Amino acid sequence: MWRSAFLALLTAGVVGIAAWLVFFSPVLGVREIQVVGNAGLSTEEIRRAAQVAGGKPLATVDLAEVEDRIGRITQIESVTVSRAWPGTLRVKVVERRPVAVVPVGDRSALMDRHGMVTEVKDVAPPALPVLRVDRPGPGDPATAAALTVIAALPENLARRVAEVLAPSAETVSLRLKDGRAIVWGGGDRPADKARILVTLLRRPADTYDVSSPDVVTVK
Repeated sequence: MWRSAFLALLTAGVVGIAAWLVFFSPVLGVREIQVVGNAGLSTEEIRRAAQVAGGKPLATVDLAEVEDRIGRITQIESVTVSRAWPGTLRVKVVERRPVAVVPVGDRSALMDRHGMVTEVKDVAPPALPVLRVDRPGPGDPATAAALTVIAALPENLARRVAEVLAPSAETVSLRLKDGRAIVWGGGDRPADKARILVTLLRRPADTYDVSSPDVVTVK
């Protein structure tokens, strides 16, 4: 009987030591915060946002809270945090990529595909089209429609777009850098419209109407 009691005490001791090592001891604490996926943001800035002290037991790090803190950085679209034993906290980020420029006074706000402003610059990147809508931002139907159009364009065509105008979600139009106009219409069938437009642009004209992909017009 004493052997059973001894084994029980030994087991309890081993479990207790293991629990101490995992949940309370710095032995299995955070030694490194590994950041991947960042290009515009510095690794140090992301580490500071994580707010995880060195030596904190890795098992007790609240991953959701760390993701929330890092996700508050404006330039980050998504973040995933995971543990890598024995002492590494892995942070994988996806940065927001600007796809359009919105004029703000004499400055330029860079906007991503979700309608979020990533940063404001004095000079707009020439490769990005200017987005002209009444209420730019996430949740605005006209903004969403215009950004859907931009996303549908092949890269070589997107570079040729100077402006995307959207008075409403159903009346999107584009102006190319060479002055030609494109009537796009609503956000329906974007892939079909983009495919047809690439072919139409080979024909000289001033205006290309692909708002109804089944019946296109060129003027």
